[in-house]
Amino acid sequence: MPFSVWRPLLATLPLWLAACATTPPPPAVPALAAAQWTAPLPHQGQLGDLSTWWQRLDDPLLVVLIAAAEDASPTVASAASRIAQARATSVAAGAALGPTLDASASASRGISQPAVPIATTAQAGLQAAWEIDLFGTNRAAANAAQARQQGAQAQWHDARVSVAAEVASQYITVRACALLRGLAGEDAQSRQETARLSGLSTRAGFTAPAVDALARASAAEANNRVVQQLAQCDVYLKAMVALTGLPEAEIAQKLAAAPVPPAQIALFSIASIPAQVLAQRPDIYSAERDVAAASFDVGNAQGQRYPRLTLNGSIGALAYRAGGASENFGTWSIGPVALSVPVFDGGRRRADVEAAQARYTEAVAIYRGKVRQAVREVEEALVNLRSADDRFADTQAAAQGYQASFNATQARYTAGLASLPELEDARRSALAADTNAIALQREGLLAWIALYRAAGGGWTASALQP
Repeated sequence: MPFSVWRPLLATLPLWLAACATTPPPPAVPALAAAQWTAPLPHQGQLGDLSTWWQRLDDPLLVVLIAAAEDASPTVASAASRIAQARATSVAAGAALGPTLDASASASRGISQPAVPIATTAQAGLQAAWEIDLFGTNRAAANAAQARQQGAQAQWHDARVSVAAEVASQYITVRACALLRGLAGEDAQSRQETARLSGLSTRAGFTAPAVDALARASAAEANNRVVQQLAQCDVYLKAMVALTGLPEAEIAQKLAAAPVPPAQIALFSIASIPAQVLAQRPDIYSAERDVAAASFDVGNAQGQRYPRLTLNGSIGALAYRAGGASENFGTWSIGPVALSVPVFDGGRRRADVEAAQARYTEAVAIYRGKVRQAVREVEEALVNLRSADDRFADTQAAAQGYQASFNATQARYTAGLASLPELEDARRSALAADTNAIALQREGLLAWIALYRAAGGGWTASALQP
């Protein structure tokens, strides 16, 4: 066919290629977060860095437990494995952008036809192949793999933050349980002493048997509370063993030797703009990278519907020896240049594009849902913090007041000026107030830990940079 026939087709080739350009959806979408927090931010105390606040708690045992939990956590190990898988996938996808080079070698010896001496043949060669990425198909696949690798790295950081927050929460619960156990033990000893004195008075005829029965019932109730509290603390300790992988006896020994935790933990600052806090959440960043990867997947699926251009080449050497004669020569070739044009596939490629677009829509919905959940977690932590702080002074005043009332009532009871029911009523009020004070302290600490978790644990996207 003469060249004049092909000339119009070649002239329209750039327009045809431009019409085949892929148009994937945007790789980034707005988070649609509020401009300000609704709940008030904490501004009391010395604000510190979010990522290092564990070390400023003056509690080395907590640091040891968190490190052990990170080593033992299957979630962290699984996240590390996903990083390795995503990195391998990214390397494989990036390799498709460049040429491939294969080497081959062979040797043979024998008689190929009658009356021909034995011949030895040896040959070696290199074969190269390269797919020219006309429409960015392979580039889109490489970008998607890279985005998923970044998301996997962020998920590893998120797993570490989650483990640290979980261990800290369990640690605070264990320490609070120990305080309640001590309080229950002191209360039981006090009631037992009251029951002993009541028994002596009853046997001497100064106290009615019904009053003695009340004293003995109160002592039995206190003993029951001690046993129940011991069991609860044992359950919490076993949960700590499961989190850290450390022997139970070792943890119990370290807990017994550790100092009493402070009433207030080290504070940290929270950005007033929600978008800044969301940028510190590794799980939000991972969801954002999933959106980008889904966008690139759409571009890759669109590119599969268009022609593919490949270029091949080879170079080789051959040595031939037979009957004392030898011959050496080389070969090389550039080509063929092959153009593959999809003609009919039963709608498979179009269906792949539609599926990729549906996955993109899903990724956007998941991303925005995680943003809303993150905002909710921060808001809830701030509300709980404010509530605990507002109730702290009243709770302490109530505990001190009820304790003073109990001390006075006990003195009056010892002097014979108060009845046993009055003493037991004052005792119950003091015990409930002290229990509420410990529970409020635990609630405030857990609220700070929840805020630490909701704010991303001090992670930033720069942590992904090599």
